[in-house]
Amino acid sequence: MRDGTVLTADVYRPVGDGPWPVLVQRTPYGKQTPISNANVLDFYKTLRRGYIIVNQDTRGRFTSMGKWMPWEYEGDDGYDTIEWAATIDGSNGMVGMFGASYTGNTQWAAAVTRPPHLRAIAPQITWSAPEDGIFYRGGALEFGLNVWWTLGQSMGQFAKEVAGDDELASLLANTFDDLDHLADRTYWELPSAAVPAIARTGQPDVGTQRGLIDPSSLRHARVAGRYSEVSVPSLNVAGWFDVFSQGTIDNHLGTRAAGLESRLIIGPWEHMSGITVTPGHINGINYGLGSVAPGGDGTMTGVQLDWFDHYLAGGPKGPSHESAVDYYVMGVDEWRREDHWPPERAEATRFYLHSDGTLSRTAPTDDRSVSEYDYDPAKPAPTSGGSTTIASSFPAGQVNQSSVEQRGDVLTFTSAPLTEPLEITGRVTATIHAATDGPSTDWVVRLCDVDEDGVSLNIVDGITRVHTTAGHVDGTDVDLWSTSIVLAVGHRLRVQVTSSNFPRWDRNPNTGEDPKTATQMRVAHQTVHHDRVRASCIVLPVISSF
Repeated sequence: MRDGTVLTADVYRPVGDGPWPVLVQRTPYGKQTPISNANVLDFYKTLRRGYIIVNQDTRGRFTSMGKWMPWEYEGDDGYDTIEWAATIDGSNGMVGMFGASYTGNTQWAAAVTRPPHLRAIAPQITWSAPEDGIFYRGGALEFGLNVWWTLGQSMGQFAKEVAGDDELASLLANTFDDLDHLADRTYWELPSAAVPAIARTGQPDVGTQRGLIDPSSLRHARVAGRYSEVSVPSLNVAGWFDVFSQGTIDNHLGTRAAGLESRLIIGPWEHMSGITVTPGHINGINYGLGSVAPGGDGTMTGVQLDWFDHYLAGGPKGPSHESAVDYYVMGVDEWRREDHWPPERAEATRFYLHSDGTLSRTAPTDDRSVSEYDYDPAKPAPTSGGSTTIASSFPAGQVNQSSVEQRGDVLTFTSAPLTEPLEITGRVTATIHAATDGPSTDWVVRLCDVDEDGVSLNIVDGITRVHTTAGHVDGTDVDLWSTSIVLAVGHRLRVQVTSSNFPRWDRNPNTGEDPKTATQMRVAHQTVHHDRVRASCIVLPVISSF
């Protein structure tokens, strides 16, 4: 690198003399682990297609030298690596990048530095703004991800940084124990933003803690607002149940607004299936074998190689390279293609919460109407499915909501059975008019699909943390992100309103204290209004032409 630090890579070459284009992945997960050298891209198929592959350990990780600090060096190191890769034996001087999650972000970090030999990128399941999906969400901490990810990455550092065998054994044993007990102990430790388990490792967190102490550190992980600095086309791949789903969509929209070519693919995947693409199933929900990839040879490797063929290998421009959106519609299990996202024919449609627990397109007419509950942060509503990447005790995707909906601190509002199919495709938002009896609290909204047997499955959800005056009724907007689903005749819409989703998001102690130091909690009394003046509602992007 430009500062003299040596990073190491494995280089895979096709048989023959070349020259060939080069595909680079920069990973913190170990360049010889399956997650890095098999799951995102089939290396054998890629070599047979005529590509050199450079698979590099990022700075400070595994065989690479230097200091490990997530995100901080990925821009300059990415630039230097791309320019080096263009010169290696057999290279034709044209370089692309691939990878998912962290390795999706390393592509954006390099792209904004504009390496002259970079021609195209293919970032999968990665974020846009660190405040919206990796470090934080709606003002709350993306807590479950931070703790789980950081503890896992810490173990890879101990052998590099700890000299004594006894200290190494102790650190490994303690961190294994913390990981094993995430659900019943580690996640519950306070302060939530200080994360005692992470402090015990002596390693840096994913960036949540640093961002609270030094907000300027967020720039290292930020893609949002930097699209004008990018000069290459991008293939963006998202999953409806991925923790970074909206960020990937936002990256596509941002690059298109900047006049760049971009293709967006959104499948019915969670974070790990977005990396490995397990055929068709998440949590026992069968989305069909066709959900693995849109067209081509039926694999995401094939989709990526078709993309790179055009920009790096002089392949013909075909429909797979147009700046378009391929998205999977759940409920009818089919791929659709649009020129724009969201589809222009989607109509923002309000469904209102009512005092009798119903949900309808008719606005309430009551002069005053409220629903009330108590939120105790010592007994939070548990994470039950959704767009999560946390401890395995809390799987992502669609999960039966019966245990959550039976709780006294979860309000539910349910529509009449549908008399015709209802398609929801696009971004879902809600406005909740509500008051709490303390200085701060959280509002969590979840949209569900209830079948004819009464089974309620989550679709999307969101959170907004508020700082307010006790008793004051605020109109709070909650962003539930995006989806595409068709609800069948006889099904019902349901909206949940509550104040926690733990451990995905940290618990609000309802005291207004700084989460870096807060250890005291109080029970909050919550009042949700749904009358003609303060009409709480969810706004759905409905496609009526289904």
